[in-house]
Amino acid sequence: MTPFQLHRNPHGQLVCTDAQGQVHVGVLPVRAFPITAPDEGVSLVSPEGQEVVWIERLSDLPSPLRRLIEEELAQREFMPEITRLVAVSSFATPSTWNVETDRGRTQLVLKGEEDIRRLPGGRLLIADRDGVSYLIRDPAALDRASRRLLDRFL
Repeated sequence: MTPFQLHRNPHGQLVCTDAQGQVHVGVLPVRAFPITAPDEGVSLVSPEGQEVVWIERLSDLPSPLRRLIEEELAQREFMPEITRLVAVSSFATPSTWNVETDRGRTQLVLKGEEDIRRLPGGRLLIADRDGVSYLIRDPAALDRASRRLLDRFL
């Protein structure tokens, strides 16, 4: 049995009733490790920023609860995954990249090489000038031309 209850109110807000029976309106799920362990460590946080519930693993929750949390996370999180580098304006930074992502084609501006972060498992996180983060899940899986362009910045 789950030590908390969760539902949406008529305004679309998540409402959490904790193990002590206290009702918290407008809770938001926040992943502790959104990239390296997205299924582990999710906190339900009150609008005031206080943790209401800690969830070790989303997969341990009953389906209805997990779906509510995953729906809310999907609305809040935006991290397109780069699937192909089409072109770069220059090999010096700042550089404009034309890329294809899992959400369509777009353009990003890389301010400097330090905006490309290496993550565990070989993944790359690229932050553009506007603060949007892009993920390259497996650089080795990119096509040859994309890898060649990317290698110039690594």
